[in-house]
Amino acid sequence: MRTVGELLRHWRHRRGVSQLDLALAADVSPRHVSLVETGRSNPSADMVLRLAEHLDVPLRERNRLLLAAGFAPRYAERPLGHDALAAARDAVERVLRAHEPYPAVAFDRHWDIVRANRAVEPFFAGVAPELLRPPVNLVRLGLDPRGFAPLVVNLADVRTVFRARVGRQLATAPDARLAALYDELLAPGGDEPEGASIAAGADVVIPMILRLGGREVRMFSTITTFGTPMDITLDEIAIELYYPADEESAAYFR
Repeated sequence: MRTVGELLRHWRHRRGVSQLDLALAADVSPRHVSLVETGRSNPSADMVLRLAEHLDVPLRERNRLLLAAGFAPRYAERPLGHDALAAARDAVERVLRAHEPYPAVAFDRHWDIVRANRAVEPFFAGVAPELLRPPVNLVRLGLDPRGFAPLVVNLADVRTVFRARVGRQLATAPDARLAALYDELLAPGGDEPEGASIAAGADVVIPMILRLGGREVRMFSTITTFGTPMDITLDEIAIELYYPADEESAAYFR
């Protein structure tokens, strides 16, 4: 295991923040930040968390920092079905239900679906059974030829959006499983078509265009996350709500 100072320096470099900027944000001296990073000063648990907060370190990695500094982890990781997360789970399910008749899914840091509303179920009809075995992965579902890919008119656009989002995640906090998913489905290939496609003329958002029942259905999405999570599971959950991009698409879902 790397020392807490090495880990903090790693996160500071990853965020592109100088020791001076971090010190000013955390209200400590630049010298103290330097001493912590070089191992000449042992930070308290509160100092570790203060620096981690200003470096926007994910809760999972804050636990790792605490362990490296010799302290117990501060943040629990409980499944969404745990009693302690009942209120948060209810909030997720309310958002999903309220969004019907339009599709909505909740997924974790690996893009594995943890909840979905009823409007999503019809889309699973033509998906290969092996893709529907838990955990069902949203990226694989969208891009695998056995999943939704044959239905997506502007697949190059959708892949580009996925690539950007997963790439930002990996830049924020490296993860081996997510990196493997990126390499499998999102890494640019030499024979990949150019991304300028049917949706290039969109002047508001880039829609996902599906060919369903002989018509084209256009959707865009928004992302909802918990504002002040203190549990790793909640810190890593996102809810994606899909909206019709035009009246014809809205009529299809109604």
